[in-house]
Amino acid sequence: MAKECKWILKEPADPGKVTRLATEVGIDRVLAELLVKRGVETFEEARSFFRPDLANLHDPFLMKDMDRAVERVRAAIVSGEKILVYGDYDVDGTTAVALVYSFLKRFTSNIDFYVPDRNDEGYGVSLKGVDWAHQNGFTLIITLDCGIKAIEKTQYASERGIDMIICDHHLPDDELPAAVAVLDPKREDCSYPFDDLSGCGVGFKLVQAYSQRYNVPFESLIPLLDYLVVSIASDLVSVVGENRILAHFGLKQLNDSPRAGLFAMITLSKLEQGHVTIDDIVFKIGPRINAAGRMETGRLAVELLTSDDLDSAMEIGEKINENNNERKSIDREITQEALEMVQNGQCLSWQNATIVYNPNWNKGVVGIVASRLVEAFYKPTIVLTKSNGFVTGSARSIQGLDLYEAIENCSDLLENFGGHVYAAGLTLKEEYLAEFSERVNRFIGEKVTEEMMTPVIELDAKLDFSSITPKFFRILKQFQPFGPGNNNPLFLTENVYDDGNGRKVGAGGVHMKLDLIQESQPYHRISAIAFNMSDFYEYIKAGNPFDVCYSIVENYYRGTSTIQLRVKDMRERDELI
Repeated sequence: MAKECKWILKEPADPGKVTRLATEVGIDRVLAELLVKRGVETFEEARSFFRPDLANLHDPFLMKDMDRAVERVRAAIVSGEKILVYGDYDVDGTTAVALVYSFLKRFTSNIDFYVPDRNDEGYGVSLKGVDWAHQNGFTLIITLDCGIKAIEKTQYASERGIDMIICDHHLPDDELPAAVAVLDPKREDCSYPFDDLSGCGVGFKLVQAYSQRYNVPFESLIPLLDYLVVSIASDLVSVVGENRILAHFGLKQLNDSPRAGLFAMITLSKLEQGHVTIDDIVFKIGPRINAAGRMETGRLAVELLTSDDLDSAMEIGEKINENNNERKSIDREITQEALEMVQNGQCLSWQNATIVYNPNWNKGVVGIVASRLVEAFYKPTIVLTKSNGFVTGSARSIQGLDLYEAIENCSDLLENFGGHVYAAGLTLKEEYLAEFSERVNRFIGEKVTEEMMTPVIELDAKLDFSSITPKFFRILKQFQPFGPGNNNPLFLTENVYDDGNGRKVGAGGVHMKLDLIQESQPYHRISAIAFNMSDFYEYIKAGNPFDVCYSIVENYYRGTSTIQLRVKDMRERDELI
């Protein structure tokens, strides 16, 4: 069971600004407050927020090295060189490869793509990949969602007559690879106005720049945006600024006219075409695409994403769906084993960080298992297994703790590592495992506080059920697409109870379907779904009042759309915030 959360009501926005905006825009004060907290304070800013515009995308040539990248791609196309589009095996990497490959294929037939094998080659640019490119006559490699730390691999490629253009979004080291061009908005010397693009986003900026320079109509790039929204949602980059514009139009493309491969994923995920949301990508489409690289090969995902034929897309999609079902089964099994290791004191570390190791675990699911352990114990977590003679694994952190920094502090023990503040991967020799665990535990112990070890739910506003009108929800929907930096608001309603028809649902009855009534407003009944909260069922069934925090979502089922509360947490009335 997940650790109990602390509820915190966010500080209210400036009342004067809220009143002014509510009057100017003609909206509910609660909605006006949500906008002000997002930095939207005037009518013009509200119009810009509610009406994203592709004309507001940044000039791609503001990105360092973009000129050089575009000219090198042009030279390769004109002279008929063989171009290899190379990307990571996760959703961001495979969508990036599919996007750039699909675009360049319009101008040259001398092109192929390469996705490294997770088990054999690991993350990023591999010597095996460079050798394959050399043996097959490629003279230009475009890396996507990887390569920013591939200093030796770039040199290795250069010695074999292969130029590299690196498109990445991860944090660079002080030294950059000696590539023809290094596109990464996180470069210290890069003045690009938005630095939180996904790897696929950086790839899109490259094709946007090429189109701009060589008079390719921008309209012809719009069909590529369904790739981009899948990467933005799955890689959990912020959905603000340029990403919000790209995600908005990407969702429109995905719903109105998805490519064959993504249509297959929508169908196999049992989603309603035309009603796909960011959440659907995060929880349904993304994991399926990821499963190809976890269980078989990421190349399969790119083949799906670049398929022009619906029949073949469905055939590949069904195979990927089987991979996902297998992944879920293995994930459940390993999670259970890991939970038991922790509970039985068989882990490498427990005090400040959870570190577990089993050489027989499937490498493809250790990141998912790490996330599950964070949910269960709310501690920074590293899950390790063995692959190709090395200990390798994934790390996941908690809010406010830079786990990447803790891993980097042990770089002298590691063969390889990379990632972000809250998610990272690493490889080391087994003989260093005990020292690594001890040092990570000690480092985190010096940084973490008791307060950080308690999960927090930040609530945007208190809300009465009577406020949740069709107009309120219609405007709230225009806050989409939701994601980091623009999360679906969480509301608090106090003193509610179920109308007596509440029931357990889902496999094993782990979820609850409720119809909630607020004590002070008995005529406003509203439907709610509470995932993984059936432990609360007996209390609710007895007619006891409780407080509930939730987001408001659209439940679309068989052509009918209804407003539904998605419960985040609930607690008995005698518990205070």
